[in-house]
Order: sequence, then C-alpha cells, then structure tokens
Amino acid sequence: MALGHGVLLLLLYFSLFTDALYKQWIPDTNFENSTNWDKGSIPCGSDQVAFAAGRRVSVYVEESHWIAGMSLPVDGELILALSGSGFALTETEDPDCGSGVIAQFKDSESLKWFDPSLWVAASTSDDLHRGRYQFSVHEESVPCQFDDVEFREASSFRVDISSDRDVSVKTVSVLGNKFTQNSDFGQYLASKSGKLQFHGSASLNVGASGCADITGCICDNSRNRDKICANVKCESLACKYPLHPVGHCCGVCGAIVNLQFSSAFNFESYRQRLLHLFLSQHKYASVHMAMSKVSKQQKLLEWVFFRSSQEIQVLLLDGKSGNLADSLTQDIVKDIHSHGSNIGIEQAEFQTSSGASSNHRQGSEPGVVVGAVVGVLVIVAFLSVLVLLSRRRVLKMPFLPSLRSMKNSGDIGELGGPLDHGFDNPMFDKPTMMPEEPELYAADKIKAVTLTPSGVHFVNPVYDEFDFNA
Repeated sequence: MALGHGVLLLLLYFSLFTDALYKQWIPDTNFENSTNWDKGSIPCGSDQVAFAAGRRVSVYVEESHWIAGMSLPVDGELILALSGSGFALTETEDPDCGSGVIAQFKDSESLKWFDPSLWVAASTSDDLHRGRYQFSVHEESVPCQFDDVEFREASSFRVDISSDRDVSVKTVSVLGNKFTQNSDFGQYLASKSGKLQFHGSASLNVGASGCADITGCICDNSRNRDKICANVKCESLACKYPLHPVGHCCGVCGAIVNLQFSSAFNFESYRQRLLHLFLSQHKYASVHMAMSKVSKQQKLLEWVFFRSSQEIQVLLLDGKSGNLADSLTQDIVKDIHSHGSNIGIEQAEFQTSSGASSNHRQGSEPGVVVGAVVGVLVIVAFLSVLVLLSRRRVLKMPFLPSLRSMKNSGDIGELGGPLDHGFDNPMFDKPTMMPEEPELYAADKIKAVTLTPSGVHFVNPVYDEFDFNA
C-alpha cells in the first residue's frame, strides 16, 4: 500500500512531536452559560438572581445584564470580562421576560478533576481550539504528567482535585495565562481566584518534563485508577466477547491491536498514519481509535509472570457490535505485514470482541509447540542441575528405598494384611538362641552328620550308635 506525497509530508511533520496531549476542562461557571441555571435559561430583566449563600464560586461575566435583584454568596467573585459587562437593576417588568422567576445558580462543588467525561484532548493546541478532539481510554482522558492543561480563556470554573497524592502536569493555562513553573502557579493558587477555582485535598503542580521518547510515554494515571473509574458508568454490551483494554474502566465491543516496536518507531507518526490511511475512509467513519503506550506482564507457559514489557495498544471501537472494528483490524494487520519493518513495528497481535484473535487466525499450534518445548527444556535443565549438585555433594538427595526392600522389611503381606511369621522350631533355631546345653553343640556331635555316596546320614541321639549294615 503506497502513501501519497501529501501523507508522507504530513507524517514527517508530525514526527517532530512526541506523545503529549493538550487537555481542556469542559465545564465552566460562566454567567452566560444557560446550563449553569436551574431553569435552563440565562436570567433576564424580571428575574431574581440567587447564589447559594454557603457555596464558594467564581463567575465569569461577558455581557451586561438587567436583573430585578441578586443574592450573593458569602465567599465568591464576579469576573467582568469587558468594560461593558456588568449588572443593572430594574424595577419595571421586562416584557420579553415575563413576570420573572428566581433563577438559582447551580452547584459546581461536585465537578471532579478525575472525572474523564469532563475533559477533551487533542494532539495540538490548534486542534483543541478547533474542536478536533482525540478519543482516549479512561485513564488517559484525565491529564497525565506530560500533558498541557487548558481552562478556556474566557471562562471561570471550579474543580475538585482531591486525592491522596499531589497531581503533576506539564503546564496549566487559566484565563489566558500559561503557567510553566510551579513557583508562579503556586502564587496564583494562593490568590482569591485560585482558591475559588481549585479546591480539594491535593496540590496541583506544574513544570513536569514533557515526553521526550519518540516511541511514546506511559501515562502515570494507573495509580489513580480507582478515583477515575468511580466516576465512570459502564453500559451493557451486545458483543459476544467483551474486551478489557489497559487503562479503560469498562469492557468494550471492538478490537485491540498490540504492537511490539523498535527504537525506530514514531508514536505520533503512526497514529497519523492510521487516521489518514484507514479512519478517513467513509466506511470507518463511526470507528473511534485510542492509541497509547502501555506496560504489560509477559508470561511463561501462560501462567508464570517473568518480566514486563512496553507495547503500543491500539483500541478500536465502533459503538455497535464490533463488526467494523474487525474489518479495520484486518486492514491494519495487513499494512503491518507489508510495511511494519519500515516503520519500526516488529510484531502485531490482535483480539476482537467477536472471538477472533491473532493466535487463532495466524496459527496457535506453533505457539503451543514452542511453549511445550520450552517447558520440557526447563524441566530437563532443572533435573540436570539437581544431579550435578548431588554428585558434587553440594546437595544431598533424599534416600528413597526400593520397592523390594520396602516389601521385605515391612510387616505387611502381599495382600495388604499382617504378615504370618509361623512358629518357632527349637530344633532348627540358631545355637545362640537355644538354652545352654554343653554337650548339644559339641564338636564331636556336629561331626555325627556325615556324607556318604548314598546320601546324608546323622546320628540320632535317642538310640545308641549302631551299624545296621553289620
């Protein structure tokens, strides 16, 4: 599959960028935002404006407003954007407003930093401002330590950053001011606006180094997984075999492609390659792609963890049953087989929610054979080491009696019952076990047993010695 000149130039352009995102906070506390009011509309001339007395709030005001009255909070601020912005009280009824109501400003205390649904992300600041957002797994939807965080220039907000550890990012932009050093940002957090906009148990720090690895960097939000997933509600799935991507809180229908890469791999260039070669096609318009570097545990014989490695995870979701993701996965794998060596991809594995995987389609039997051979070699090597150590007397092998010795030395018969030892015969017993009879085992008595050509003869002491052949 050949690339056009325009795509090649685009890939070269994006090769200058590393794996860091611009992430923007979505909610605001602006006066002109109708969603911030309980009635769903901006207060008009006949309305009474009410802020909860016990709530702390910072409200950005862009325009001038006629109102019938206003109840202010004990601790809060109104940020007037322009010289013409502000409020004026009127005692006459506004014909366009009706008889008027009490417009209550909504509570913003519950908006949390670790809620992935409250952020949008883009590869560049320009994409962020143009609304060309990038899909991410839940953990990476929340700002990572390499990311630039933006709160919209003409907006106020209130965000809870409660956590059991401090939060670190590369930069933070608030009301058009970009903070790159922690000392400057610390002064802002200590100001009146900073205290009203940021609250919670953790500190927000800036000045973290950006991602300098061209192959991508791993987001550090796995340690905050519990807080992130607590704000996510998983939906029921229609696919047969839901997948569980690294960094995502819910099972998904779609496909996962895992890439083993070399030092020549360029994370952003490959992401742009997938976007322009495949996701730009009309048939894949509904597919969402999330690409990230992850750490995975490698297994020996499918059950022994022996090391961790870094991989590139490409998550493909089509929002339906996963069929489109299946087709796109096959296109991506074919492209890797043709061009993978040229773009730093050494190997690709995939699995889909329909049940298909690289192990099944590309032959699982060789993998099983290799695993069996490795297992046999490990066992043989282990036994060889034991034998060698035993011969050198470094390791003492336990004594294992033979079957015959166990049979002869025991008191258990062949049928499992007690062994019958018979009875004692004093005539055939050993001399040492007989009573002391001085003449019984005398030498001349022993000589009474003789061998003759006709057989064995012995003298019976009951009878006198007599020659019957006489």
